Amino acid sequence: MTKRLHMRDRKGFTLIELLVVMVIVGLLAALVGPRLFPKLGKGKQAAAKAQIELLGQALDQMRLDIGRYPTTQEGLSALAANPGGVENWDGPYLKKALPNDSWGKPYHYQFPGTHGEYDLFSYGRDGTPGGEGEDKDVNSWD
Repeated sequence: MTKRLHMRDRKGFTLIELLVVMVIVGLLAALVGPRLFPKLGKGKQAAAKAQIELLGQALDQMRLDIGRYPTTQEGLSALAANPGGVENWDGPYLKKALPNDSWGKPYHYQFPGTHGEYDLFSYGRDGTPGGEGEDKDVNSWD
């Protein structure tokens, strides 16, 4: 009789205990998740806005050096490398490589701009003009 193990002597969790814990964790995730996920989209929007501000500063520095902003054809790559014999170019104007927006797409640049001296913008998560929330455009003129 001493060789038999009784159920109460065994170590570990029962299936019922594991299911109860999984239900509790699922309920907590259902309550916290909807409040957390919208903040992720706002963070990407804020990061894109900050990058546009930094790129704008680099564009302003280049304009001070060469007397003009890069053309649309030269694009933002003119901040990293001399776009072809431009006098007084004193770059690179970015400490790192030219960044993509928060969604991995390149920023759009136009000179002359329709909203200012230049237009620098991202179309947001969906990559198309307009949108709401995380799909909203991020630009240099707002």
